Amino acid sequence: MKKRVPIEEGDYYLTPEGYKVFTAQYLLKRGYCCKSGCRHCPYGYDKKTDSFKKK
Repeated sequence: MKKRVPIEEGDYYLTPEGYKVFTAQYLLKRGYCCKSGCRHCPYGYDKKTDSFKKK
């Protein structure tokens, strides 16, 4: 089971439509890629190709 990370200020923002978008700050703090194609994925995951971009 994955550990829950508390959400703090700067970990997300709301879009004009009301969606919560996690920042790279939070995603790094969480410590793993969920492969959902997050907008600010710091792990380089590309949902279209189901692969990680090399850094």
